[in-house]
Amino acid sequence: MRLLVMFDLPTETSADRKAYRHFRKALLNEGFMMLQYSVYVRVCVSRQSAKFIERRITNFLPDKGLIQSLMVTEQQYNKMHFLIGKPKTDVRNSSERTLIL
Repeated sequence: MRLLVMFDLPTETSADRKAYRHFRKALLNEGFMMLQYSVYVRVCVSRQSAKFIERRITNFLPDKGLIQSLMVTEQQYNKMHFLIGKPKTDVRNSSERTLIL
């Protein structure tokens, strides 16, 4: 299971930029990896754990902007097509590291 978080946050004021940096850093601390600018992804072992992480994200949401999440299965995620550019070969982007106990 993959949890994608997509966001569009304002950066007009210094307070906006600070909120943006805080949100992005919190996503990274939760184990998310940047897929594209403002699109972050994390491997989760189940839909239940993805929902748990989604609830944790609500604890550090900024006051303004648009933030969306999407849960997809590994099979759906692996069917992603790259129209231009190359996929990241980072080991963190692989489901092979996922260990289900």
